[in-house]
Amino acid sequence: MPKTILLTGATDGIGLETAKKLASLGHTLLLHGRSQQKLLQAKELIEALYSSAKIDTFLADLSELKQVVELANQVKAKYSHIDVLINNAGVFKIANNLGEGGLDVRFLVNTIAPYILTKTLSALMNENSRIVNLSSAAQAPVSIAALKGLQALSDSSAYAQSKLALTMWTLQLAKQWADNTPSLVAVNPASFLGSKMVKEAYGSQGKNLAIGADILVKAALSDQFTGMTGRYFDNDIGAFSNPHPDAFDTAKNTTLIMAMDEVLTRLDVKI
Repeated sequence: MPKTILLTGATDGIGLETAKKLASLGHTLLLHGRSQQKLLQAKELIEALYSSAKIDTFLADLSELKQVVELANQVKAKYSHIDVLINNAGVFKIANNLGEGGLDVRFLVNTIAPYILTKTLSALMNENSRIVNLSSAAQAPVSIAALKGLQALSDSSAYAQSKLALTMWTLQLAKQWADNTPSLVAVNPASFLGSKMVKEAYGSQGKNLAIGADILVKAALSDQFTGMTGRYFDNDIGAFSNPHPDAFDTAKNTTLIMAMDEVLTRLDVKI
């Protein structure tokens, strides 16, 4: 049965490859990007490959949190239900790593923007829906001070902390949500895939992007992920596994979520 799927960061890399695979299966795609030109190019590319593709596009800069809320509101205005949210968009290295409120862009895009979309769009979802959060094998203990913009980090530290933070709140919300809510999973799509991010960060061509796209499609659709809410899938080993131990620490998870909520309040972002 065709599903309605929102995919962030869909204009290149793993996101675009995932979009093409989902379109080939006949699903309705809501594609997000931060460049109108690249969104149109992605849409035209997929429609050229699959003439019956059903594609809608949404423009937003996920480092601007009010734009993230507006993205969610636009989706809610056009769709009464979505089956899958794939929070794929991510940032590793950027020319200016400070965003609004002096916050590190890695935390804004990789951690807090998906949190906003998850909290807001879960209202359009039910117990059969899925939220897939793109984690990473790179996970490091989270500095709450850094998340709040009070401590500077290196690119690798900011990225690894932002991805553990994403994994932490994914597992915590899965614990807190009731039975009639969507399932939440965090997925490491595989290390050193050949995305623009990896090429810029490491100067490496990386592995085939299809490896990451295939597991995101499975996480969105396959029975392998049914009933797996609150779990972490490590595609480096091709199995559900344990993330960094901090993701199982309820006190740390709660502190993290409180800190994100404080950031949203400080920036007057209402969800």
